[in-house]
Amino acid sequence: MNFLLILGILLLILWLLGFFVWSLGALIHVALVLAVILIIIWLLKKVLKLF
Repeated sequence: MNFLLILGILLLILWLLGFFVWSLGALIHVALVLAVILIIIWLLKKVLKLF
């Protein structure tokens, strides 16, 4: 597995934990945005071979 995918999934899991378990405010939404961006970049690299 690629590092970007692992990091994206980890951030997504941390976002879910933070959203439902801890109340960290806006920091949770930053983790979600970073996770989605990393997963999209990974998909572009693997599927479309753009980078």
